[in-house]
Parts: sequence; structure tokens; C-alpha cells
Amino acid sequence: MSQTTITGRGPGRAAPAPPAATPPRAAWRDRWTPWVYLAAPLALLLAFTYIPVGSMLSYSLTDWDGVSPDPAFVGLDNYAQLFTRPELFSVFFVSLYYLAASILQIGLALYFATVLSFNVRFRNLFKGILFFPYLINGVAIAFVFLYFFQQGGTLDTVLRFAGVDTRFLWLGDPDLVNVSLAGVSVWRFMGLNFVLFLGAIQSIQPHLYEAAELDGANRWHVFRHLIVPGIKPIISLSVILAVAGSLSVFEIPFVITGGAGDSKTFVIQTIKLAFQFNKTGLASAAAVVLLAIVLLVTWIQRRLVPDGRSDLV
Repeated sequence: MSQTTITGRGPGRAAPAPPAATPPRAAWRDRWTPWVYLAAPLALLLAFTYIPVGSMLSYSLTDWDGVSPDPAFVGLDNYAQLFTRPELFSVFFVSLYYLAASILQIGLALYFATVLSFNVRFRNLFKGILFFPYLINGVAIAFVFLYFFQQGGTLDTVLRFAGVDTRFLWLGDPDLVNVSLAGVSVWRFMGLNFVLFLGAIQSIQPHLYEAAELDGANRWHVFRHLIVPGIKPIISLSVILAVAGSLSVFEIPFVITGGAGDSKTFVIQTIKLAFQFNKTGLASAAAVVLLAIVLLVTWIQRRLVPDGRSDLV
């Protein structure tokens, strides 16, 4: 008589073998292999981000001049100076011009991205024209607009042909200089937001556009109820970049005006404090304040748009 194996799975059927235990060496390798690949980027991040930020925080509590080996500890005195001395605090208001320009820039970029996402003649040409300014170096743009805004320059010549009075000091009038410089930032950075919005719009599922068309929706309805909810995370990202950029404007006003004529921005003032007046401790405190403002705005934005998800189902 043949022998029957009692397995609970029927006669003659053996029980499955238990899974083999992972060798200790393989388990150790699986655990540490990701960290080996992450070691280089983490080291760079630590060396060029977190250690400098920590040094900046420590310098902001001293009166270091950037040279002496033994800076004196002053506590929060540098921060008190930033918020109590009008000549230091007033530069925050210059950022409002660039913030307003950023809002205009986002609106224009969203408009052009929406229009060029549909079938429009020469739309690839227009895409290139809109994105091209972002590819140009900021210093080169500053020199171009330095001549553009000069009295009797390109802008005055165009306005004169249009019959408009050209007796304006675009870079010399305190009421116009920041408007002029903020306008340059609109022209330069609109291409970046345009590309972000265009890519987000084109990622929306085509069947949603077809359903909207079948329901009789016009272009405004498609924009309001389909495009804007669908690209809300990108709009949120653009707002963060706009706020951070408006607070950290540097190269264009520095090259064109050098911060003169009420055009001094927060970053220009910080650099002058550190390298012209040798107040590295005060400049570090200003940089910490700038970082805190950007983080605060980012936190508020994340609270308003919790997960960065679109409203489309």
C-alpha cells in the first residue's frame, strides 16, 4: 500500500516550504544601499545649505565685521535695528512694487498659456517669443533696459512717434524708478510662469474638454471651471515663487541704478551692509528675516492649499 502524506491539502500533496530567511548580509545590504546613493547629495545639501544657514544664524547674533576673528555677542540687537531704524525697514516697501508686478506677470502668463493651449495660428512661434526673455542672462537684460529707459532712448523714441510726452525720468524720478524696474521683471520672468501654466493645462485629460464642449461650455467656462481648478497646484507654486522673488530682487536694479533713487531692494541693502559697511552681523540678521518671511508665506500657502492637489475629480 502506498504511503499517503497527511498535509490537509489532499493525498500525495506536500505542504509548501516556508520562505527562506533573508541572509543577514543581504538584509544589511538592502538596508544601507539607499543611503550609499544618498550620501553624496546629502553631503552637498549639508555643506552648502544647512551649515551656511547655521553660520548665518550665529553671525546674526554678533557684531561681526567679516574680518575680526572674535566677534562680540550682541543678542537680538541686530534684529531690533532692522525693525526700528526707518532707513533699514523702508526697503520692505520697495518689494511691494515687484510683488504687484509678479501678480500682473502671473495673470499675463495664465492668459497667454490658456490662449496658446488651443489651436491658434503660429502658436509655436508665440511660445518661443514669450519664453525667450527668460533664457537671457539677467545682467545682459539690465544693460539692455539701461539704454531702453535712458532719456531720449528707445522708450522715449517709441513714445514720441506715438505722440506721447516723453519728458519723464524713468530711472531718475523716485515715483517712476521702481515702476520701471518692476516692469522689466514682468517681461523677463513671464516666460517661466507661462511654460509652467502651459504644461499644466496640457496635462488635463482631453476627455474633460470634450465633455465641457458637449455641455455647451464656452471658453470662459472652460477656463473658470476646468483650467483654473486643474492647475491650482501650479498657480500656488507660482505665487510662492512670486513672493520669494519679489523679496529677493537683486541683479536688475543693482546693475541699472545701483540701488540709488529709492530703488534699493532688500538684497541690495543686505549686500551693502556686509561688504560696503562691514556689518556682516547686521546683514546676516537681515538674511534671516528674509528667510523667515519666505518660510512664513510658504506655510500660509500650504495651509490654504493643503496637499497641492487640483480640484478636478
